Amino acid sequence: MLRQLRPQRILQTSSPSSRFASATWQQASRPYSIKAQAAAASPLLDIDASKVTVQETTAPKDLLPSNELVFGRTFTDHMLSIEWTASEGWLAPRITPYQNLSLDPASCVFHYGFECFEGMKAYKDNKGKIRLFRPTKNMERMNKSSARIAMPNFDGNQVIQLISKLVKLDERFIPTGRGYSLYLRPTLIGTQRTLGVGPPGSALLYVIMSPVGPYYPTGFKAISLEATDYAVRAWPGGVGDKKLGANYAPCILPQLEAAKRGFQQNLWLFGKEEYITEVGTMNLFVAIQHKDGQKELITAPLDGTILEGVTRDSVLTLARDKLVSEGWKISERKITMPELAQASKERRLLEAFGAGTAAVVSPIRNISYRGELVGCGLKLEEEAGPLAQKFLEWIGARQYGDEEHEWSYVVPE
Repeated sequence: MLRQLRPQRILQTSSPSSRFASATWQQASRPYSIKAQAAAASPLLDIDASKVTVQETTAPKDLLPSNELVFGRTFTDHMLSIEWTASEGWLAPRITPYQNLSLDPASCVFHYGFECFEGMKAYKDNKGKIRLFRPTKNMERMNKSSARIAMPNFDGNQVIQLISKLVKLDERFIPTGRGYSLYLRPTLIGTQRTLGVGPPGSALLYVIMSPVGPYYPTGFKAISLEATDYAVRAWPGGVGDKKLGANYAPCILPQLEAAKRGFQQNLWLFGKEEYITEVGTMNLFVAIQHKDGQKELITAPLDGTILEGVTRDSVLTLARDKLVSEGWKISERKITMPELAQASKERRLLEAFGAGTAAVVSPIRNISYRGELVGCGLKLEEEAGPLAQKFLEWIGARQYGDEEHEWSYVVPE
C-alpha cells in the first residue's frame, strides 16, 4: 500500500503559537505580510526546488484511451507537496505517489475556507517536447490569491521547476493530438488545527494532474446562457478577482437552476445597471459593430470583480497584435446587458464567446434576458464565429509549439 501524506509538522500543531494567538484579532483585520513576519524573526525559508525528494510509485496506473477521458476524473501516478510553517517557512518539496491527504478535522481549510488554486495545462508538441502555457502568469495569480486570504507567498519560478519535474515524471499521461493535454491543479490549503479565526500557522501546497481531451470532442459547440441578476458572483471590494474555492461553490445552484430552463451557463450581471461581468467560470468577450461602422471587441475591466484570466490576457494581447491593424478597437470597459440586447436587435452584435483554461474559447449562441432570447450573431448552422475560431487557432499554435513564442515554456529534458 502507498503510505499516506502526513505532514506531521503541520497536522500535529495543537494550537496557534503564542505569537499568532496574541495577534490574531489584529492580523485578521489587515492583509497578512510574510515580509513583516520575517522582519520580526529569523528569515523564513522560500521554496527550493533543488531540495526535492522523489518517491516513485510501485503501482503504476493503466492509461485510459484518449476518447474515454473525462475532465478531472482520471489522475496521474504522482503528486507534488510542499509544507509551510509560520516558524520555518517552506520545507523541502516532495514528489510522491498520488495519495490521500491526512488532515485533522479542525484544519482551518474546512472551517474558514483557507484555500486557493490554479488551473493550467501541459502539452506535447509534434516533436514530443512538453510545454507549459504561460506558467508565470498562473504563479503570479496564485500568489495574489494566497496573500488575499492571509496565506504564504512563494517563489513562482521554483514551483514551475518542480511542476516541470512532476510533469516529466508522469509524461506518459500526456495524451497526444490537438486538443489533448494534461490539466494541472496547484492548490494551497491552510492546515492548522484550530477553530480560532486568524492567519494559518501552517499550510500545504500540492499539485495534482489529470489527462484531458478536447473540451468539445466533436468540435466547437455554441452554448446558451441565462442572464442572472438574482444571484451575484462577485462584488466591489470582494474576492471575485482571486481564484478561491469559495467563489465557485455558490455559483453551482444558479447554474443548476439555469440548466432546468435549458441553458448551459449563467451570464453574471451586476448592479441596477446590469453590468455584464463573467460567463459561468470564464471571462466574456463581445464583438460589436457601432452605427458608424467601427468594430469593437469588448471585455469587462479588471475592477476587482473580474478574474484575471490567463486566457483573457492572451486574447487581449493577440487582439491588439492582430486585429487593430484590421480596424478593430480593443476595449476593457463596462458594458450593460441592455446595451448588448439593443445591439443584437439592431444586428450589430457580431459575436460573443467565453475564454478560459478548460475550453480556451467557448462560443455563445444566445442569452436569455427578460423573457427573450438575445442572439449573439451566429447563423443557425454555425457553432462558432470567425473571431472565436481565430483565437482558438492563434492560442493553440503557441500552446502546442507550432509557433515558437515566449508564452510557451518548454520543460527541460
